[in-house]
Amino acid sequence: MNKPEYVDWGLTPYAEAYEKQKTLFDTAIKRKIAHEPVRNTLIFCEHPHVITLGKHGSDANLLFPEEVLKEKQIEVFRVDRGGDITYHGPGQLVGYPILDLESFRIGLKEYIYRIEEAIIDLLAEYNIKGERLAGATGVWIEKARKICAIGVRSSRYVTMHGFALNVSTDLDYFRLINPCGFKDKGVTSMEKELNRGISVEEVKKRLLNYLWGQFEKHSIPETNRRHPYV
Repeated sequence: MNKPEYVDWGLTPYAEAYEKQKTLFDTAIKRKIAHEPVRNTLIFCEHPHVITLGKHGSDANLLFPEEVLKEKQIEVFRVDRGGDITYHGPGQLVGYPILDLESFRIGLKEYIYRIEEAIIDLLAEYNIKGERLAGATGVWIEKARKICAIGVRSSRYVTMHGFALNVSTDLDYFRLINPCGFKDKGVTSMEKELNRGISVEEVKKRLLNYLWGQFEKHSIPETNRRHPYV
């Protein structure tokens, strides 16, 4: 099995986290091109208040001028992931899997499906019914309130960026944007759905097991992999 290495970055500024995962991503691609073993890594962290726009994100979904947001100590970044616009902040569990999907015999669509499945399984443990919404990645509650956003980038079947699960997130910050570009959908958190407090640390431990379940059993030994890239 090629179990990913788990790393917990704790509360990390978005710019710092981006540079660190980009280094891991670039290194993985270089090693893959050189036909060398790729280290799969799963990163958990939280971010101080920040808004990110994906490569297809629309500035129209940012509802306040960036100058106003900076005054409120909210950073804005335009990044190279899929998806539109989202908010990250304390109380939100962010996951950055840097994975060689070839080692799991899967493509990008199945990769996203498996992340969604792990989140749905986690929520079920708390008696929260998570669902998929046709045409929109992520996990939803009753198809009207998003609880987990997903936005990824891949190159040569290596992934970066990932998911953001609202655990005890202050949902008021989502009023600054049209979350994921939707004007007719809402957002929610595990804390709101449970109507009680819940810690990110508790959720980390449980989600980790569900993610392992989705990926570890499907990995193949390094010696059995094909390397089609030159």
